[in-house]
Amino acid sequence: MIGALLKRSQLRLLKGHKNSVVIIFLVISFQGFGQISQKQLNKIDSLFTSWNVSNHPGGVVLVSKEGKTIFSKSYGLANIEYNIPNTNNTLFNIGSISKQFTAMGIVLLEEQNKLSFDDDIRKHIPDIPDFGEIITIRHLMYHTSGLRDLHGLLGLAGWRRGDLETNDDIYRIIKNQKELNFKPNEEFLYSNTGYILLAKIIENISQLKFDLWMKQNVFLPLGMKDTYVETSINEIVPNNATSYYLREDFERAVEYWGYFGSGNIHSTIEDLNIWLQNFSAPQNNWESAFKKLLFTKPLKNGFETNYGFGVRIEDYSGRKVIQHGGAVGGFRALVRTFPEEQLNIVILTNYSRSNIGSKANEISDILLVKKNNSITKPATTSAKLPAKFIKLSKKKLQEFEGIYWSDSEKTGRKVYLKNDTLQYSSSAENEWPLLPIGKQTFIMDHPSIKPIVQFEDITHQMIIKTDSNLPGIFTFLQKNLEMKINDFNTLVGNYYSPELKSMYSISIDNNSNIYLEHARHGIIKLEQLYDDIFSGHWPVGTVEIERNENGNITGLRMSNGRTRNVWFKKYTTKKRK
Repeated sequence: MIGALLKRSQLRLLKGHKNSVVIIFLVISFQGFGQISQKQLNKIDSLFTSWNVSNHPGGVVLVSKEGKTIFSKSYGLANIEYNIPNTNNTLFNIGSISKQFTAMGIVLLEEQNKLSFDDDIRKHIPDIPDFGEIITIRHLMYHTSGLRDLHGLLGLAGWRRGDLETNDDIYRIIKNQKELNFKPNEEFLYSNTGYILLAKIIENISQLKFDLWMKQNVFLPLGMKDTYVETSINEIVPNNATSYYLREDFERAVEYWGYFGSGNIHSTIEDLNIWLQNFSAPQNNWESAFKKLLFTKPLKNGFETNYGFGVRIEDYSGRKVIQHGGAVGGFRALVRTFPEEQLNIVILTNYSRSNIGSKANEISDILLVKKNNSITKPATTSAKLPAKFIKLSKKKLQEFEGIYWSDSEKTGRKVYLKNDTLQYSSSAENEWPLLPIGKQTFIMDHPSIKPIVQFEDITHQMIIKTDSNLPGIFTFLQKNLEMKINDFNTLVGNYYSPELKSMYSISIDNNSNIYLEHARHGIIKLEQLYDDIFSGHWPVGTVEIERNENGNITGLRMSNGRTRNVWFKKYTTKKRK
């Protein structure tokens, strides 16, 4: 067949440049249908040629249209040390793209009436703590459970970057947790912990190991013959790429990601394309299951998220797109499908800073004809500045002055009077006027957005609203903008977390610098942000001091991104006589 389509010169090319011939062949095959041109293919290819240089990792790219592959090519090295090139059959760790496969496992069990999406997870994992709130399977899949994320918890517990992290580690720590980041369905906060527990639910119900169950019930039935779950970093599976960090030079990423459910599936571009095709043309008996992956549900406050069961359902240039990315070690992965156009894009790479998100956008722009009625949404905006504002007295404006703190974002905002105008500041470099449109309501005069800022008396909160986005809520922290405690001696002592079985000590030096010390993380210098709030480098993040009604310190809470408010009780060391 190839001989009938290619000229003799192209056949000679086949011997040395297999991937290039695939492109030429596909151009000839599909040009008759008007689906893709040589110019378009050349543009796609040019996005990745920088990966084809000496001693450079790279990746693989596949684009399909209406079930037919129209572009498929590999670039760079799968392993720098042994000069092994990537091929279209190379296996890559797909990171968080794995979540949609775990979600599919849950969907299949639901279709077999072995669980309900609205089951309390403690029905299937009885030793999960009772947090006083029902956490459902649906909450886990939507990232709305409130469970603290694994990386932050392990970091605070003493894991260093690069230490092995396993499902058993997570189960052990989750069993000791006493609190959540927030009440279920009150927020969306991406959580790897939830998907690790979903894998546990699949194992408990099926009485099979997760990797075996997924192979028998998802991968092989769909025809994904090369895809597998890695449950041990010691496994040897041929044809796997090695991942690298790009810093000043390439550095091999030491594998520490021993957990599964939230990640750690390995796959190829061909297998992932088979998966994506089911969102537009599902295989027999799979239509219902793939539709369920696209279920979404608003938060308790009515806010709509774009996250389904392990997938993001978004808009791209006026078109529906289903996609997800993945990142672990130096691996970067992205799968994207436009179901209405039956257009799939898969990019897998084995080095960081490969910028595959922007490359996927460029491929989309090359292949999609822009809709006449499509409008690129500008930055989030709110109401335009009205023609007239109300006048508030200086005394009234001064009532709003102070520092406001967001417990979810772990960041502060300053509000103060300057030249008879209330100002809002997020940092020393950013200051925006607040123009009154009501006694306690203002519009922020920002150059690109115009949020509504509301001050609430009863809750002592500053609420910032922009269009239909979830409001930002900042609670009043302190009146004096510069007030900071000077007596750090009251902070000195040991702080222990019963949830993590981990202890930190606070000390000060002769220059009144304050430090936090941990047996594995060493000494971490703290910077004072506000009165009782400090910050430090990973894994500490933010440290908030807690006091009793008498002002005495009882402990502190640490937060580091997706892990919030972990409690450490203060224990003062008694002096020897």
